[in-house]
Amino acid sequence: MSAATVPSTASTDAEAVRRAVPPIPTGRLVQVELRKMFDTRSGFWMLVSIGVLSVVATGSVIAFAPDNAVTYESFATAIGLPMSVILPMIAILSVTSEWSQRSGLTTFTLVPSRGRVIGAKASAALLVGLGSMVLAFAVGAVGNLAGAAIAGVETVWDVSWSAAPQIVLGNLVGMAIGFTLGVVLRGSAAAIVGYFVVSLVMPGILVLLAQVRSWFEDLQPWVDWNATQVVLFDGATDTGEEWAMLGSTTLIWIVVPLVAGLLSLRRAEVA
Repeated sequence: MSAATVPSTASTDAEAVRRAVPPIPTGRLVQVELRKMFDTRSGFWMLVSIGVLSVVATGSVIAFAPDNAVTYESFATAIGLPMSVILPMIAILSVTSEWSQRSGLTTFTLVPSRGRVIGAKASAALLVGLGSMVLAFAVGAVGNLAGAAIAGVETVWDVSWSAAPQIVLGNLVGMAIGFTLGVVLRGSAAAIVGYFVVSLVMPGILVLLAQVRSWFEDLQPWVDWNATQVVLFDGATDTGEEWAMLGSTTLIWIVVPLVAGLLSLRRAEVA
């Protein structure tokens, strides 16, 4: 009769230690993801370009805009144009870097819960987006003061307190689209191309379809996220129907693809 196998004290203690190790706090995960957004050369210069282009856009308005156009809205619009492109790219790279930099295996080994990692990436992208918008509003305010002083005109603050949050939300929607494409496609080049197709090509197709098909004319604002984003940038989303349209396009272009991408990512092999 064989003797019963008795586990050694050392192995038992090791298993107890492993079970006693607490999970990595969410705050630390977000800090790590924020640092990773600055670590790569592309991510670093993408973030630096936000500040650089904000200053360049402000200087361009001061140098070339007529005196009657030296208003806070002019500076906000000039700064917002490049930022509406850069922020989604940052959101895309925050996800796809795990595959393009081949760091995913290490990341998902240290934190096996892929949902927590993606959530930390989303939080980091949100913080970067909000910080960038604060910087943009601040640079625009300084530019408005300087531009009015140089032009010798009265300082005009024509962006209302109710419109400012909508402008921020419009940029965050663009970031969410980019982040969703990053989760779904998990490749930097494919996600970036996909973003420009969705933001530049699809709106034109939907507008054309609304012009040639009368049944689609009333449906188009409910499925065209670019149209609802433009209304946000204008600070003109003020009716229940317009907010419902924003909710509809968010569901179609962000929520549903993001859920599908997360389900696929949970089962995907990581190189």
